Amino acid sequence: MKGNNRESRFGKREKRKKTNIILNSLIALVIILIIVVSAKIFFGGNNDQALPADEQTASESKQNEKNKEDKGNDIEQNKDNDEEKADKESEEEKETEENADEETEEDKEQVVTEGGSGPDVEKTIENPAWKPVGTSQTGEHTAVYDQNHADWQEMLSAISYATGVDQGNMTVWFLGNNGPNSSVGTISTKDQSEKYRVYIDWVDGEGWKPSRVEVLNEIN
Repeated sequence: MKGNNRESRFGKREKRKKTNIILNSLIALVIILIIVVSAKIFFGGNNDQALPADEQTASESKQNEKNKEDKGNDIEQNKDNDEEKADKESEEEKETEENADEETEEDKEQVVTEGGSGPDVEKTIENPAWKPVGTSQTGEHTAVYDQNHADWQEMLSAISYATGVDQGNMTVWFLGNNGPNSSVGTISTKDQSEKYRVYIDWVDGEGWKPSRVEVLNEIN
């Protein structure tokens, strides 16, 4: 009887031992699975977050390159604009100097005398540097004192050239014959602050040329 009880206790102990081993194994397996899953989540999450950062860095690098390229293009464009502006200013300056030289030469040759052909003349100006103003007319020339004719307009151009009075600011008091191939005109500025009598001569193929300018005290 005692022998049977001993065997029964031994069997129960072995069975409990096996059960404990199985439970411990399951617990260990669960712990391992938890560690694996946690590691995957942790390290996988970092990789997922790192990817957009890499993409952002690449995008920023690309944008920086584009900005540098745009800046380089702007610098090149500004350089071209500066060179073009400098060339234009140099050309304008040269043209101004040439005009000033021409005016200086004319002023040097200009002869001014007090008085003139009548008591209304303050002074008389003659300048051998004056040139014909050009003409659109061909063939034998005859002076035409018609305001709608090309000859009239060319006479006014010669008068404007000699006096410096623009035709838009000019009042014509008289323009008529002064002998063969010669004319004389009396003009003033519209406010009559400047008054002139201008003598012009016709040059074949070249147009009217000023020969003498009288600065007037008054308009008769």
